[in-house]
Amino acid sequence: VVFLVLSYATVYLIYLRFRSSYDSESDTFRVEFLLVPVAGLSFLENYDFTPIEILWTFSIYLESVAILPQLFMITKTGEAESITTHYLFFLGLYRALYLANWVWRYHTEGFFDQIAVVSGVVQTIFYCDFFYLYVTKVLKGNSKLTLPMP
Repeated sequence: VVFLVLSYATVYLIYLRFRSSYDSESDTFRVEFLLVPVAGLSFLENYDFTPIEILWTFSIYLESVAILPQLFMITKTGEAESITTHYLFFLGLYRALYLANWVWRYHTEGFFDQIAVVSGVVQTIFYCDFFYLYVTKVLKGNSKLTLPMP
């Protein structure tokens, strides 16, 4: 119940309260380029062909690529606010800790979830370039992350 209430509160804040902070000119990523392949893959690669299993697999696959619109926007604009970069850094750190958890669980319990691990590795790869920029630019005192533009 708490999770649902917090989810609805987040959606309310994003779409109603902070609507004016939305940058529609820079947000040109077409989410269907993520949703359609992820939906197709969740039907093809899952553990059991049941609605719940397909939806769970869809959520795992979608989580692994959900950061791409934000990374696309940073690449397009060439910069990101300090709070955004810190947020993305900690999202990536969260995923890296998940990888450590999977290694630990495999070592202690022999448990291995191929879908979750492969999706987590894919997501971590997407963060690697951002991690490099974060460490070399933001942690050295720049208030904004600016990308080297050609």
